[in-house]
Amino acid sequence: MSMLIRISRDLMKNNLQHAVKNNTWYQTKSRCLSIAAALQHYGPSVLGADQIKKMYEQSLSDPETFWGEHARSKLNWIKDFEQVSNSDMNTGKHEWFLNGKINVSENCLDRHVARDPDATALIWEKDEPNTHVKVSYKELLEKTCQVANVLKRKGVQKGDTVCIYMPVSPIAVACMLACTRIGAIHSVVFAGFSAEALSARINDGGSKIVITADEGLRGSKRISLKNTVDKALENCSVDNVLVYQRTGADVHMQHGRDFYLEEEMSSESVECVPEPMDSEDPLFILYTSGSTGKPKGVQHSQAGYLLYAMMTHKYVFKYEVGDIYACVADIGWITGHSYVVYGPLANGATSVLFESVPTYPDPGRYWEMVERLKVNQFYGAPTAIRLLLKFGNEFVEKYDRDTLKVLGTVGEPINEEAWHWYYDIVGQKKCPISDTWWQTETGGIVISPVPEQDVVPPKPACPMFPFFGVKPILLDEEGKELHGNDVSGLLCLGSSLPGMARTIHGDQERFLDVYYRPYPGYYFTGDGARRDAEGHYHITGRVDDVINVKGVRLGTAEVEDVMDNHDAVAETAVVGYPHEIKGQGVYAYVTLKEGISESEEDIKKELQAMVKSSIGSFAVPEMIQIAPGLPKTRSGKIMRRILRCVAANKPEDVGDISTLADDSVVEEIIANHEKLLQKMKK
Repeated sequence: MSMLIRISRDLMKNNLQHAVKNNTWYQTKSRCLSIAAALQHYGPSVLGADQIKKMYEQSLSDPETFWGEHARSKLNWIKDFEQVSNSDMNTGKHEWFLNGKINVSENCLDRHVARDPDATALIWEKDEPNTHVKVSYKELLEKTCQVANVLKRKGVQKGDTVCIYMPVSPIAVACMLACTRIGAIHSVVFAGFSAEALSARINDGGSKIVITADEGLRGSKRISLKNTVDKALENCSVDNVLVYQRTGADVHMQHGRDFYLEEEMSSESVECVPEPMDSEDPLFILYTSGSTGKPKGVQHSQAGYLLYAMMTHKYVFKYEVGDIYACVADIGWITGHSYVVYGPLANGATSVLFESVPTYPDPGRYWEMVERLKVNQFYGAPTAIRLLLKFGNEFVEKYDRDTLKVLGTVGEPINEEAWHWYYDIVGQKKCPISDTWWQTETGGIVISPVPEQDVVPPKPACPMFPFFGVKPILLDEEGKELHGNDVSGLLCLGSSLPGMARTIHGDQERFLDVYYRPYPGYYFTGDGARRDAEGHYHITGRVDDVINVKGVRLGTAEVEDVMDNHDAVAETAVVGYPHEIKGQGVYAYVTLKEGISESEEDIKKELQAMVKSSIGSFAVPEMIQIAPGLPKTRSGKIMRRILRCVAANKPEDVGDISTLADDSVVEEIIANHEKLLQKMKK
């Protein structure tokens, strides 16, 4: 504590010299004391069993005190909040830290610069092998302020939306933080989406500016991002496009609209006063697929999201000051938002930005990086783990992994084979695995094992425990709560969390219809779960029409809408099927119109190209069956359960089909599926 006092005194001396000249003595004094108090969050992150139990019980019995104390001790407030929460699960209302004023970029940057300006904020693991760049907190703050000043000069104001379509890089993080600096709302779009998908997100979010790059690099492959933006803007209008030069490629620049970002930054000040934001002001919009064809713009707010992201990052991964933490997710997904950018930076961590792919230049890329950067926590996707284990142990064991303390998985449930390989080989049987379950809508980790093997023995492929404040509820299909252990049902949440999404951008009714009206009083996750005999939670997968492909939620209706636009297609039904690498693959059943002369193989190729163009390559169906018809009830409803059973190679599980309008179609679909499998084996 004596160190904190010295720091606060030094801060006050340095800041007050400037403050006296500008008559801001009282404000600056208050801010210095606030920064010193905020530094106290660097406490122990490893909790004992008794402490975990005590904290969890308090978080449910007295959430006001629990979250209020953590908010005041872990965040730097411009103005203290007046009320901890005003939330109602019956109406889907989540309001936290009411009337508090805060700035997210200040919490992620300024207070750490005051403590240690040269501390490393980011390590950019570039696509080029064996190449990384370190960025200090001071450098990141300066870049953030310069981008913020560019945005202001281009007319971006508090409450405006900025679309970010960029590769993983320090400048992309600076762009996100620059938006938070001036009170703009960022909408980061994964730089693998097509022009059509990007255009839809720009229009829905009402973005005034797009920030992109000339090209992206992934496994040495060049991806033309600026060209994609140009195509997207044929169907929407923005004021300006700012272009980061990642490769130096020659790209089209429209006069008066397009500007090179670095050139614009070069003339700007490295200082920008942070905008005071209300706790409940929008922070960002992030689009995710749902059970309808239109992606949902999930909207998160300021203080609650930041607190939840930093607390889950700190406790789930046992983060301690000085650790090198690596989450290899793209910033275009919620994992990148919460556990590459906001959670780690709020904790003053060193966060690794991974630009490449796990198999470039060979399947040892992750583990070579672990050795070179001396990574302590590694957070990756089961999809990548399943892929890498196929190459054997050689590419792992050739590298030193002794610095690793915690391994994590995110995106979709991990299978036991992959879990054991990850634990036994990668972690050398000494690193606990944080098998995390959460969603874009929750903002942060909801269920995860306590990363301490001496507290509770780990269970392979089982998230196990709810995080502080989380109240998991299992319901049957009628909405009745299932009590006790050894039960399975629909996974819902019975308590409000600070990090929960506040709405779907521009569509509050859809927000309520999707999450809160199906089972009043609860948040409906869309997932099923099992609570085992010991009370630990296992995630059993989606129960709605959503597929989890490589950790990315993909609405089946979104793919069906694209394929139905083909001139030869009468109707499409899309389901997920078990995929040994991706977790789930995309399987499409397609019926054709009468009199079609085009070959089935040509139609399949055209359908795959349409999906790639409209959504992205990750959404392309690997299995397409030209079916004689779809199994429908007499009322016309497609029996997707039957299609899922066939796709999963379990035709014996289709059950009673007597309610179908034409049950003979099922036999033909099964026969066609067998032919597809035989063809794929050749």
